Amino acid sequence: MNMAKPNIFICLVHYPVYNKHMEIVTTSVTNLDLHDISRCATTYDIPGYFVVHPSPSHQKVIRTVISYWSEGYGSLYNPDRKTAFKRVILKDSLEQVIDEIDADYGMPPKIVTTDARIFPNSVSFTWLRHKIRTTNEPILLLFGTGWGLEKSIMESADHILEPIKGVGEYNHLSVRGAVAIILDRLLGESWWKE
Repeated sequence: MNMAKPNIFICLVHYPVYNKHMEIVTTSVTNLDLHDISRCATTYDIPGYFVVHPSPSHQKVIRTVISYWSEGYGSLYNPDRKTAFKRVILKDSLEQVIDEIDADYGMPPKIVTTDARIFPNSVSFTWLRHKIRTTNEPILLLFGTGWGLEKSIMESADHILEPIKGVGEYNHLSVRGAVAIILDRLLGESWWKE
C-alpha cells in the first residue's frame, strides 16, 4: 500500500452519541472541530474527513463555514485553510458515509471506533498501524462527540481502538486533540525507532 495515499478515512459523529447522563443526543457543531480536524486530515493525507450531522440547521452552519474558507473571502485570506477544507464531506448519517466509501472502493470499509474507555476487544495502535500498512481495504475511523459513540455503533464495529493513555488519571481530551494524536500514532513517522 502506498502510504502517501492511505485508505483510511475519518468521521466525526454528532449522532447518535451520549451526553454526560448517558442519554442519546445530537451534539452541536464546533467550529474548531471543522478547522482543526480538516487540517489534521490534510497533514496526514486522509482522502476524506466526514462530518455526520442529521440536523438541517447545523448542516447549514457547516456548509457556511466550508463555503467561506473554500470559496469566500477566507479562501483568499488563508489558502492553506482552503486546501484543508477540500477534505470535509458532510453527511446526514453514518450509513451514508459507509455507502460512499463502498461505492468508491467496491467494498464497505472496516469500521474502527475510538473511545476513552477500555473495551475487552480493543486493538492496539501498533496492531492498527500494521493493518493500515498491509491492507488495501478501506478503513473508517470513527470519532464520537459529546461523551462518546452510542453503544450499538461500538458493538457493530470491526475493531475498537485502545484509548489514548496519558501520564495522569485525567482522560477527557477534546475530540480534535484525540484525532491529532491518533493520526500521528497510526500514520506518522516512526520517530521512536531512530
